[in-house]
Amino acid sequence: MELTDAQILVTGGAGLIGSALAKRLVTDNDVVVVDDLSNGLRETVPDDATFIEGDLADEAVVAEAMDEETDIVFHLAADKYVNAEKPREQFETNGEITYNLLERMEEVGVEHVAFTSSSTVYGEAPRPTPEDYAPLEPISEYGAAKLAEESLLSVYAHSHDFTVWNFRFANIVGPRYGAGVVPDFIYKLSENPETLTIRGNGRQEKSYMTLGDCIDAMCYVVEHAEKPVNTYNLGTRTTTSVNRIADIVADEMGVDPDYEYTGGDRGWEGDVPKMRLSIEKLAALGWEPSTASDQAIREGVREILEAAENEPHLS
Repeated sequence: MELTDAQILVTGGAGLIGSALAKRLVTDNDVVVVDDLSNGLRETVPDDATFIEGDLADEAVVAEAMDEETDIVFHLAADKYVNAEKPREQFETNGEITYNLLERMEEVGVEHVAFTSSSTVYGEAPRPTPEDYAPLEPISEYGAAKLAEESLLSVYAHSHDFTVWNFRFANIVGPRYGAGVVPDFIYKLSENPETLTIRGNGRQEKSYMTLGDCIDAMCYVVEHAEKPVNTYNLGTRTTTSVNRIADIVADEMGVDPDYEYTGGDRGWEGDVPKMRLSIEKLAALGWEPSTASDQAIREGVREILEAAENEPHLS
């Protein structure tokens, strides 16, 4: 599908990835952003985009955001925390939002949807993990919800003639990276540069991707993959350990802390300790990441520190 001269709805378009995607798309398209601002910032939505503040669990908000003129929905809105305090509520809310969007799409004749899924659908799988790995056995309610949503999207692709793009993300780093190990370390070292408490044993190891590469890959896949269901891993060929992340953060902040560990092989319940996605399918389509995992972390740390210094309300 060509992402030019189109009417595009971006849900969750005030978040880290959504706002960057909206900024990319608004240059050549009419973009509508809908976000309840629970995880996003209004200031980051491009001025040229139409902004609707609202909860997509409300069908009236969905109806306002999407009509017969809409060509494609980029669905990023979700409660994104893997270790949510109320996992059942998170599971039900994320599923309801996706179902509301799909029902509205069928009602008004919109047949294209790009969905931000997650590597958590794989659970603890062999590495590197390809898209056709099975069985999919997530170990968190968040991963289970993403897998359920992918299944629902498959139904609409095969039984309602939709075209679906599923993106199974690695960890995406960029300037408002408000949750996760990178901002956690930055915050802790800002408070106490002498000691850093690390969850688990520090040997957890995952793939990290820059925000720019993530947006480029999403747009490339939508423009080049044409099956009813197009599922792609988005990540890098390399990984970075939690200990290495701590070293990079400390180096960029100019501190030399002692490390303390909470113990165990996971950072939290439902955490997959080691993850690396296969990106061979993405490469075969013609796209490769420009930045390796370690460098993605370093660039992300610099962007967070710069944002905190220059625009503290956006950090």
